[in-house]
Amino acid sequence: MTHHETQQKSAYMNGFGNIFSSEAIKNALPVGQNSPQKCAYGLYAEQISGTAFTAPRKNNKYSWLYRIRPSVKHSGPFRRIEIPLWTSAPHHGTQAPLGPIRWDPLPFPDKKNMDFIDGMHTITTAGDVHCQAGIAVHVYLATQSMTARYFYNADGELLIVPQEGRLEIATECGRLELAPAEIGVIPRGMKFAVHLLDDKARGFVCENYGSILNLPELGPIGANGSARPSDFLTPNAAYEDKDMACRLTVKWGGQFYETELAHSPLDVVAWQGNYAPYKYDLRLFAPIGAILRDHPDPSIFTVLTSQTDTPGIANVDFVVFTERWLVAENTFRPPWYHMNVMSEFMGLIYGVYDAKPQGFTPGGMSLHNCMLPHGPDMDAFTAASEANLKPQKLDNTLSFMFETRFAQHVTDFAAHVPQLQKNYMSCWDNLTRQFEAPKL
Repeated sequence: MTHHETQQKSAYMNGFGNIFSSEAIKNALPVGQNSPQKCAYGLYAEQISGTAFTAPRKNNKYSWLYRIRPSVKHSGPFRRIEIPLWTSAPHHGTQAPLGPIRWDPLPFPDKKNMDFIDGMHTITTAGDVHCQAGIAVHVYLATQSMTARYFYNADGELLIVPQEGRLEIATECGRLELAPAEIGVIPRGMKFAVHLLDDKARGFVCENYGSILNLPELGPIGANGSARPSDFLTPNAAYEDKDMACRLTVKWGGQFYETELAHSPLDVVAWQGNYAPYKYDLRLFAPIGAILRDHPDPSIFTVLTSQTDTPGIANVDFVVFTERWLVAENTFRPPWYHMNVMSEFMGLIYGVYDAKPQGFTPGGMSLHNCMLPHGPDMDAFTAASEANLKPQKLDNTLSFMFETRFAQHVTDFAAHVPQLQKNYMSCWDNLTRQFEAPKL
């Protein structure tokens, strides 16, 4: 019986969207071609494509995997299963009260055997999974590793944002280690397993049904600033050669299926291409901001974007609010009051969010949907209006936003969970009239 696992846990390659080549065994990769008559070491060549074959070269995403068994051997008779709290769009359910919504952090379950997949709790859905448009936003609550269980999502890529607890994600292309303040992206269709490096783990997931996440164009910002491509890390090849009983769970068309396997599906000994998992440390983001007057649009803090066919309109933008200096003169510095055609889901990883110093705690989240007004609470408004506008450092803060063109529908679970703040809108109750008409 074979039982082998390579140990390249901390080896990464730098760069976003590069054509990578990696092998866990020397000379496992073919030279000068993708599909030789016979692969080295008796491996099988298999391609995974994240885009259509005919996508323009600059957008084409695929990798060649050289594996012990092809994926058809990591398959079998599938049976339908239920993962009760993981929901896909379209799902309109019981509509939460119209208006801004906020939740306290979801608590960890009493169950000690909740892994990353079973611990997925969908908060909002948007668009239509069957049309490959829109997103779902989840909170994962995990109390154990995925033991003898593997997973892949045929519906979309997964953007994972840890908030508490470290993860090791074993994928077909290698291993990612993620801690709070880092993110990881698992491509659509890529098999993986999540192992806990601490007793429990909580975080956020954006399930992106739309176009593959990419770096935003910088336009007049130029070549530098925001997220540097060189700071993104892709794992080196690391494989499992394990003969053992295990399960493979698949999400396809909003439903879940499972089959039994006699061996690990993470048996890729070498791979080459640009369709692979990656990680990024949000603390490396180089924010661009106002250095004289006014407050920039939050889009200037975009780390990754999934674009639509309409230029400049995102299927989803992933926006991050990190530590930064505020120096603008004669300016209301927090985010202003506004209504937006885009829908904004926010989460707080640690620290305090400057526009909501009260009631928004790490692990908490909020939803400000399409064309519903929102902005700073009274405490933030008063402090910002009366502040001595000297340079100010926002320290020890990290929050993010999933912003999408689609209205986000709150799931039945999220609409009735005790952590829903039923009095959230009262944070604006004590906003007072400031207007004084000139005396004639």
